[in-house]
Amino acid sequence: MSQTVTSIGNATIIVHDKTPVLTTDPWIGDEDPAYFGSWILSHEIPSNVKNQIYESKYIWYSHGHPDHMNPTSLKRFKKNRILLPDHKGSRIFNDLQELGYDVSILPDRKWVTLTDNIKIQCITTLIQDSVLLIDVCGKLFINLNDAGAKGCSRYIKNLSKNYKKSFLLALSGYGDADMINLFEEDGTQIEPYASKKYPVGQQLTLIANRVGANSVIPSSSFHQYQREDSLWAQEYTTPHDIYNHELSTDIEYFEPFTTIDCNTLDVENLNPKKIIVEPKNPIIYGDNYSDELDKNDIKKIKEYFSRKDFINDYFGFLNFRVGGKDNFIYMNKNSSKGVTFDVPRGSLMTSINYRIFDDLLIGNFMKTTLHNCSSLYEGIGYNNFNFNVAKFADNGLAETKEEVKEYLKEYKRRSGYEYFLNMFEDKSKSFLVRLIPRNSYGFALIKKIYTKYS
Repeated sequence: MSQTVTSIGNATIIVHDKTPVLTTDPWIGDEDPAYFGSWILSHEIPSNVKNQIYESKYIWYSHGHPDHMNPTSLKRFKKNRILLPDHKGSRIFNDLQELGYDVSILPDRKWVTLTDNIKIQCITTLIQDSVLLIDVCGKLFINLNDAGAKGCSRYIKNLSKNYKKSFLLALSGYGDADMINLFEEDGTQIEPYASKKYPVGQQLTLIANRVGANSVIPSSSFHQYQREDSLWAQEYTTPHDIYNHELSTDIEYFEPFTTIDCNTLDVENLNPKKIIVEPKNPIIYGDNYSDELDKNDIKKIKEYFSRKDFINDYFGFLNFRVGGKDNFIYMNKNSSKGVTFDVPRGSLMTSINYRIFDDLLIGNFMKTTLHNCSSLYEGIGYNNFNFNVAKFADNGLAETKEEVKEYLKEYKRRSGYEYFLNMFEDKSKSFLVRLIPRNSYGFALIKKIYTKYS
């Protein structure tokens, strides 16, 4: 095997230079479920490909979500060299170093040579995710995974201009890879954005234009649900054979689960076997819905949220309905906004103890009721529940106003002028949404034109 790139699993990319050199985000999801047993892969990873993953000299992780850095899969890589983004807070680096892993932090926005034919560049984002640019024999692979390109799209586009062949690999699909198990106060489930099932090819075209890629390989999008309490979300997952629907004819499409020869551009389809879901009882994963919180549990939950300034300023209360009983935590008495989380004790306390609350949101078995607020992203700028709990606090270790201020200041420095352009874009987008409906042809046209020429 010469210089090749293989896409397999979810966001896993294997880069060869005669031997396996680098594997990204190796979630062995046909054996190791994620999000408290809620997610598994859509397809098996062939045994010979798994061996290539295990034999890779370097393992790179983009971020801490368990469909990327899976705690069970991670144990398989004690003998590999782990490469990490330079995230502020260095939580993952410190944790892995303490566990005895051979781990290094990549410099931000600088090329690092792995072999004569392979070099990589890592770009961190303020949501504690990261992008990996991979140059193999002069071909550029832009691995956005779940990070998106906010704060770095123009930087990447300027680099990709130097390549005749550039491939985009990025999270895409209908949109179930987020908290969609949301309810109104009267018990009505809020229709998920994923139910609209917009053509994924349009989405990939916009992202590719934004970063200057002329080819697309679907990636970071191949999961399905198996817990009995999250199976309802299965209808919102994205079939792997529709990613090219309405993709621009200017962009070359490569099927997922393929190996590309970086010299000849010959393609080999791996044809992995589709996994048929066998529904799993939540009890298997320690979640008995009859279990209640005890006094020590409630104390830990209060301590966890009391440290987060924005949450305490913005919300009047958070309620944890566990074992059929409500447990209220009261905050700003002048705010009528609140959230009720209907969740089993096992996964709730695990998320609190290990500071991984985002895993509860993405697992989509926890029912979340909104009180006088529109979503968990409601707020001003980056001041919202999701960012302040899951991104800044849990992963970035920034909880107080001053800590968050310093956190954002650092990523603003790294993004440079793009940070301010993104702020302008966000404000312009909010203004446009008030004038032009988001699902209208006019809004889509403006977005398409701006993305292509910005």
